[in-house]
Amino acid sequence: MNYIGSKLSLLGFLEESIKKVVDEDCNTFCDLFAGTGIVGSHFKRKGFKIVANDIQYYSYVLNRHYIGNHKELTFSKLIKEIPELKKTETKTRKNVVCSYLSNLKPVKGYIYKNYCPGGTKYSAEPRQYFSDENGMLCDAIRQKIENWRERDLISENEYYFLVTSLIESIDKYANTASVYGAFLKKLKKTARNSLVLKPAELIINEQDHEVYNDDINEIVGKVKGDILYLDPPYNHRQYATNYHILETIAKYDKPRTHGKTGLRDYKKQKSLYCSRTQVKGAFRDLILKAKAKYIFLSYNNEGLMTSGDIKEIMGLRGKYGYFTKEYGRFKADKSENRNFRAEKTTEYLHYVVCSSK
Repeated sequence: MNYIGSKLSLLGFLEESIKKVVDEDCNTFCDLFAGTGIVGSHFKRKGFKIVANDIQYYSYVLNRHYIGNHKELTFSKLIKEIPELKKTETKTRKNVVCSYLSNLKPVKGYIYKNYCPGGTKYSAEPRQYFSDENGMLCDAIRQKIENWRERDLISENEYYFLVTSLIESIDKYANTASVYGAFLKKLKKTARNSLVLKPAELIINEQDHEVYNDDINEIVGKVKGDILYLDPPYNHRQYATNYHILETIAKYDKPRTHGKTGLRDYKKQKSLYCSRTQVKGAFRDLILKAKAKYIFLSYNNEGLMTSGDIKEIMGLRGKYGYFTKEYGRFKADKSENRNFRAEKTTEYLHYVVCSSK
């Protein structure tokens, strides 16, 4: 996914920098602003036990699969519904299930009726986030996944794998510039292509991991880890509004929508880290509550907090330092890009070696 603040291009920098600070006895990595799970997944592959958290439910779903799932999925209870599974080896059964779902008969469900041109053409706020075809297939797939869960035909692990596969797949066919804060006036080429459900990657390892869906300032004092990695929002952009449709597909709770973009209510998911007046207080509370040997913070040079603010707060816990790397700016849309002069920005990885209490 093309995600605001994604650390995909910075994974090498993060790993190299963290290795320079921590001791060899570290085996638990806490990623409590987890987003799409890119960083947690990277360290999961390195053998760490991961504790992941995010307040957005779609993010929880992604991490529940990428972090929480660590063994092969058998789909054994689906054999009656998909007989082909009986003669399919375990490792490839997820491909068969995704292929089955890709070929369902489309239905005019919630996504079609609220976010597609055909479903909203007579409404006060016509929308075209997806083509009619893809919106209806998304509804059919999401309804079938929920039906299987209700009938106990899939396990919880299989459920989160399938919803993750749908979220990541439908995102590739969205008629947006990048995020869901707006849709394009005409269907772009990729949005006209037919949705195919592609299976999400499964990262196998021997660790049991933990995944939460909570406010970070509430959970940070309840979990322990050797390494605490923090990647909060840097500016005023709320993730709840930029990815509201993925939230709705993940929950499929058919919320009341409002406005041109069909926003759902997100009062309980507003982040204090997007508020210039509240971010320092929230961050100080977070750092003081944290239970970790080492705390790392990803933040760039254009964030709401200054480097001085961060040094002052993180320094309360022990020996402070930082690493930097220049990288390309995230570009959500052309109009936003015109507001920036620089093509690149500087990523800071602040850290503190926590003093023993």
